[in-house]
Amino acid sequence: MTPQSIPFTNSHSVVSLIREKRSPLPLTLTAKPSNVAIDLARSALVVVDMQNDFCHSDGWFATSGTNIAYARDIIGDVAALISSAREREVPVIHLHWGVRGDTLELSHSQLMFGTRFGKRKGYGDKAAAGHRILVSDEWGAEAIDELKPAVEDIVVHKSRFSGFWHTELDAILRRLDVSTLLFAGINTERCVMATLQDASFLGYNVVLMEDAVATPSPEASKQAALTLIRQLYGFTAVGCSLVD
Repeated sequence: MTPQSIPFTNSHSVVSLIREKRSPLPLTLTAKPSNVAIDLARSALVVVDMQNDFCHSDGWFATSGTNIAYARDIIGDVAALISSAREREVPVIHLHWGVRGDTLELSHSQLMFGTRFGKRKGYGDKAAAGHRILVSDEWGAEAIDELKPAVEDIVVHKSRFSGFWHTELDAILRRLDVSTLLFAGINTERCVMATLQDASFLGYNVVLMEDAVATPSPEASKQAALTLIRQLYGFTAVGCSLVD
């Protein structure tokens, strides 16, 4: 999606505040609690935390004992979703953890839970692969090779489970005139859910792309998240394509 141009006219006496609107691009998704029609012209795809420290064998999760097969299993579906979004000119936003090297923006609680109370390395610590864990502009905060951002994609780094806290995400979406957000990535009931909830609170329509999310938590955790989304926030859709 091309950002709206600054609305100047050729007249020196009048400045136009009229913004051009894209023609609607309707698409109906198979979803719960009901099928839902969205306008792709005012939608964006948010891909959460599909980055090296979570999804690569040399990343923080894998080297700390987490079986990352769950994250690897959805890479193909997320890639298909991203490809179809680009085909329909739907903005793709890669939302990644990316903290300061000194971790000063993180609370004591975050730091404690990040290390599991001293049982493993955490945010900003040096990982086995040599990078600092989840630090912006370092390897762990970058997208995995299979999902590298295209030139037209947007990358936003966060330091909380929700991508709306202390980030430019909301400002970018409003600049692009986006009203509906489609969510993919990991972990379903953690960063994906937290960002989806805040998006709903901010007035966005929200749709979780159910086949393109995953979590290492028990299945009951994922099902609880899906139930809450359907009851309180928005929709959960199946399929990994935005092309009719």
